[in-house]
Amino acid sequence: MITAPRLETITPANIDAALDVRVHPDQEHRVAPVVRSLAEAYVHPDTAWPRLIVDGDRPVGFLMAYFDIDFAGDGTGRDLRSGLWRLNIAAGEQGRGYGRFAVESVAAEIRRRGGTRVTTSWVPGDNGPEKFYLALGFRPTGETSGDQTVGELLLT
Repeated sequence: MITAPRLETITPANIDAALDVRVHPDQEHRVAPVVRSLAEAYVHPDTAWPRLIVDGDRPVGFLMAYFDIDFAGDGTGRDLRSGLWRLNIAAGEQGRGYGRFAVESVAAEIRRRGGTRVTTSWVPGDNGPEKFYLALGFRPTGETSGDQTVGELLLT
């Protein structure tokens, strides 16, 4: 049961806790580990927003959002998007509402920055996160990013 989850900036004091967040072994091929996310955040400091998800004093997950990336990748800036880049909920903490909290937190930050939609992507297939994202209101855009389905949640 969620008591009082919050997001924490990754710092020297909590980096080990963030690196220790592990999803179920059968999910590891569907989401990159936290260490990769932190490496990507390091090389994309202007767009990456990594956060540790904590409930009380217990680390329960990790998320990384992105803001205003050139989704088309053509340098024109005609398709700037913000969204959820990575979501890792610890294996023993799944099904307790932390994923929903993470998505809602990213949506709130995007709204605060003036955004009107949240973009994310997921690896399709059995036991994947598609049902989770669809239940939160994401809809596939018809696009793909590599082998992943791109979904969008409109903020009202």
